[in-house]
Amino acid sequence: MAYVVNQDCIKCKYTDCVEVCPVDCFYEGPDFLVIDPDECIDCGVCEPECPVDAILSDS
Repeated sequence: MAYVVNQDCIKCKYTDCVEVCPVDCFYEGPDFLVIDPDECIDCGVCEPECPVDAILSDS
């Protein structure tokens, strides 16, 4: 299962999670980031980088 971004990401200004993603599966929405589940390799390196704990495993 892929990782997902929850509502805590809305208007978050940090992009540390994007910088560590080895497959560049993050995309920018109007006020938040999303993870493309087809591109996410479920490595989990983004989860600890999120300062607002908005990234969770979809499993």
